[in-house]
Amino acid sequence: MADADDVRRTALALPGVEEITSEGFDFRVGNKGFVWSWPERVPGRRRVIRTDVAVLYVGDEAEKQALVLGEPELFFTTPAYDGAPLVMLRLERVDTDRLVELVTDAWRMRAPAELVAEAGLDSDAPGPPNT
Repeated sequence: MADADDVRRTALALPGVEEITSEGFDFRVGNKGFVWSWPERVPGRRRVIRTDVAVLYVGDEAEKQALVLGEPELFFTTPAYDGAPLVMLRLERVDTDRLVELVTDAWRMRAPAELVAEAGLDSDAPGPPNT
């Protein structure tokens, strides 16, 4: 079971990451978001920042659909994210090893190629470098 602290620890262990001030968590690399708290929107109510759900960049629609359809207990999407390469991850249902893999993959897809290469994370090996 993972939580917002695990997301924060994992994201900040990756090179070039900055945390944006928010009500929850919001991480960027090269000015591109790769993981943040889900801003749940319910019609007629103010949005609620959900730190128990992470929004992850996944690269493309095919990957998004594979995750949502293949592991619906972990991943979901909403109409607000139609057409966007983003999925929501239920943190309480994912173990920390898988979380590290997912956050690192999201970072790898958003980070400048030079930064990924310098970090030695340009392969499929999961996880941030040991620091």
